[in-house]
Amino acid sequence: MKLSELIPPLSIDGPDAEITSIECDSRKVTEGALFAALPGTVADGRDYIDAAINNGAAAILSTPGLDLDLPYIASENPRLTYSRIASRLYAGQPEILVAMTGTNGKSSTVEFLRQIWAHAGLKAACFGTLGVRYGEEFLPLSHTTPDAVVLHKTLHKLTEMGVTHVAMEASSHGLKQHRLDGVEITASGFSNLTQDHFDYHPDVDDYFNSKARLFTELTPADAPVVINVNDEYGQKLAKICEARGQKIIRAGWAGEDIRIDEVMPRAASQLIDLIVSGKRYKVELPLVGEFQVLNAVAALGLARETGVDIETAIAALGKLYGVAGRLELAGKTKDGAPILVDFAHTEDGLDKLLRSVRPHTIGRMIIVFGCGGDRDPDKRPKMGAVAAKHADYVIVTDDNPRTEDPASIRKAVLKGCPDAEEIGDRASAIRAGIAMLGPRDCLVIAGKGHEQGQIVGEKVIPFCDVEQSRAALKEKAA
Repeated sequence: MKLSELIPPLSIDGPDAEITSIECDSRKVTEGALFAALPGTVADGRDYIDAAINNGAAAILSTPGLDLDLPYIASENPRLTYSRIASRLYAGQPEILVAMTGTNGKSSTVEFLRQIWAHAGLKAACFGTLGVRYGEEFLPLSHTTPDAVVLHKTLHKLTEMGVTHVAMEASSHGLKQHRLDGVEITASGFSNLTQDHFDYHPDVDDYFNSKARLFTELTPADAPVVINVNDEYGQKLAKICEARGQKIIRAGWAGEDIRIDEVMPRAASQLIDLIVSGKRYKVELPLVGEFQVLNAVAALGLARETGVDIETAIAALGKLYGVAGRLELAGKTKDGAPILVDFAHTEDGLDKLLRSVRPHTIGRMIIVFGCGGDRDPDKRPKMGAVAAKHADYVIVTDDNPRTEDPASIRKAVLKGCPDAEEIGDRASAIRAGIAMLGPRDCLVIAGKGHEQGQIVGEKVIPFCDVEQSRAALKEKAA
């Protein structure tokens, strides 16, 4: 495709060129590629322009003021231009596209929406933290919201596969870095906003505004939005969307359009009373945890706003199944004590997780968890305090220490739970937790969820909480 066809309204400094691909990693550049030299927080793509040229780059996209000998597109916002070019070079997306944002609940909500669509007979897919899911097919992804090129290649491929409905996670990083700016959005959803990613965002206002971009800039003013209004940020966002004239579906315990009236926990399910547009529905949701009710309700609202009739959508709620690493049952002891694995890695996420498990636990609730390195350090003692408040016994261990000293991370967590047991090795901590379980107890392993590796230094060591739990159960049974 000609470069001049990809870049309107910008112009080329130099002759037109035939473009075969676009890359922001100079190592992936091949003959005919457009190299996007993007300034970043870790590396500056402009430092790799010569390497890209040596690999065959046909043109360069970057910030203004560069002196280059080949076709050059100067953009005041090269990330935005990069996304728009990707949408044109890899054109095509499913007819219905829903984007879901918020701190917690994105992965479950988009998967539940996919399941409701599938129940309604639609060809549906979803993607985000857990990869791309279409029926029984699964493809991994490296980011919650993929790089713009990967994003549009994914949408293009799903379209070729016949997918008509797709739900995707929209992370604050992806929104702030304009990865979604070339996507045509049908409807959007918001779950909640709590402390997270403050290693990237300077403050909560920047974090909220990044999330809000999905609604204020990327979702059309005539498109519906489903907002969980249980917290102050959901209410704030609803007012912003109302000022735009958008159709707002307020959902949750405080929802006006879809309201959770009552939840009755059972051993492995929940009986929920919902009031949808004034009509009462009773559903047995085959999932554990109050937060899963909120995720299911958001998916219900988004399904209805994308063409699924309410009776079909309600029926689908009774058949939902959870996603990997989200309150996943790793196994049970011979006495029936469950081991649950969950991705909760924020103060709010851990609080919701433990409060959700408590009604299903008659005996002791034991938790094994840690905090990640090179991430927001302020949440470590707060998460420790949450664990100490809700659990009967706390074991603090390593999560993904990355380049930080693991002992220092554990020390920070222990400030919030000084009576906790400290076991640095995660596998040993899991075994210790399982060894303590009595007949009516429950073990919660939090922080890593679906992850298949532990990041120590610059290396990723194979590690899976579910597999470690099952191995420990076998050892205990033997």
